[in-house]
Amino acid sequence: MSKAGEARNAPQAGPPRAGTPEAVRDGAQTLPPAPALRWSTVCLLLGLLLLIVASFAGLPWKLRDFFSADAVRTTVEFLRGFAPPDLSSGFLRKTAFATLETLSMSALGTAIAAVLGMFLALPASGRFGNPARAAVRSILNVQRAIPELVWASILLITAGLGPFAGTLALAAHTTGVLGRLFADALENGSPLPEAALRNNGVQPMAAFLYATLPQTVPQMLSYTLYRWENNIRAAAILGVVGAGGLGQMLKYHLSLFQMQQAATVILAMLLLVAGVDAVSFWMRRVMTG
Repeated sequence: MSKAGEARNAPQAGPPRAGTPEAVRDGAQTLPPAPALRWSTVCLLLGLLLLIVASFAGLPWKLRDFFSADAVRTTVEFLRGFAPPDLSSGFLRKTAFATLETLSMSALGTAIAAVLGMFLALPASGRFGNPARAAVRSILNVQRAIPELVWASILLITAGLGPFAGTLALAAHTTGVLGRLFADALENGSPLPEAALRNNGVQPMAAFLYATLPQTVPQMLSYTLYRWENNIRAAAILGVVGAGGLGQMLKYHLSLFQMQQAATVILAMLLLVAGVDAVSFWMRRVMTG
């Protein structure tokens, strides 16, 4: 074959393909084309925008009254009543006990919810068939649709006043939340490791414990810590209906217009929430580090 024929049959050198080492070395790296914006996405965004505009138009905004001189003066006088906080030793001991009670309510309620949510997440993830998945997810939807305050109001009838009803209320609501999140985490995990173990003769439960569960445990722990942070705030206000803790103290002193004692309780709430947030952030860093 002549040299001219060899030149014709030789592969033509074109520009390097994007993503190849030659393209990166030659500075020819290109980005993939941006995905086209679908009409369904545009309609959804327009619908959300219209909903926001309709919300502003439908609500009776009284900004002029809110920023009036009389409203500002009344607010300042009200806030002055909180200063200085009551820092007497007897009241501080009482506040510290209520703080520990609130912390215990949130921790125990979250722990109960995490255990129950894990058991409910197994059928809710479809591991026992679609009928069981639909039934358990319906139960979880009902549990998390009812707020903690409503749960506490219901449970106070049977459990009575105090932190026990508050703990059960937090556990009931949080079970619905964590059960749904755990089920989604199990569904989104890769099925290949568990399938490989099953194909090699491993029992289903052992394959789940050694393949699927280790994938999702860090995510589940992160969800649990986040819900613990939320339950701290919820436990602090459950006392409004008599569920104990700092919330019950705050309601009592505000109803008697004892603003200085109420200020101490509010400061305890802020310190408790900040401390739990810091601990939760540190634990998540340790787990993901």
